[in-house]
Amino acid sequence: MAMHRDFMEMALEEARAAAAEGEVPVGAVLVRDGKVLALDHNRRDARGDPSAHAEMLVLRQAGERTKDWRLVGTILYVTLEPCAMCAGAIVLSRVGAVVFGASDPGAGAGGSAYNILADGRLGHRVEVIAGVLEDECRRLLQGFFSDLR
Repeated sequence: MAMHRDFMEMALEEARAAAAEGEVPVGAVLVRDGKVLALDHNRRDARGDPSAHAEMLVLRQAGERTKDWRLVGTILYVTLEPCAMCAGAIVLSRVGAVVFGASDPGAGAGGSAYNILADGRLGHRVEVIAGVLEDECRRLLQGFFSDLR
């Protein structure tokens, strides 16, 4: 569990960087064998790209770095439960596990609103560990959105 907390702290740092840039504060870190393959944060506004979610960016970076779209044996740490788009990409890239902080009851696809990560019809199931540093992740998101109002 200590390892999960350490990598989630890194994801939180990325989320804080997103907030500082005016992006929704979501950060992600992809790890294999205890080593970081990629880390990033939401960049939809900066890139004008609706798919530039933190999860999508780290999956792309890791694929480019490893020269392989199959990210077998990896763990993805993300501050917010992945959406349907990200969950689909996570499954299709064969990520082994997702560890997330705050759940997203409205759009989360890791067991809250949908359960794409565990849906065997896609040919791969992803282990899900929810609630790591949940309070910190939730507070960051709530603070960002309350400041917008």
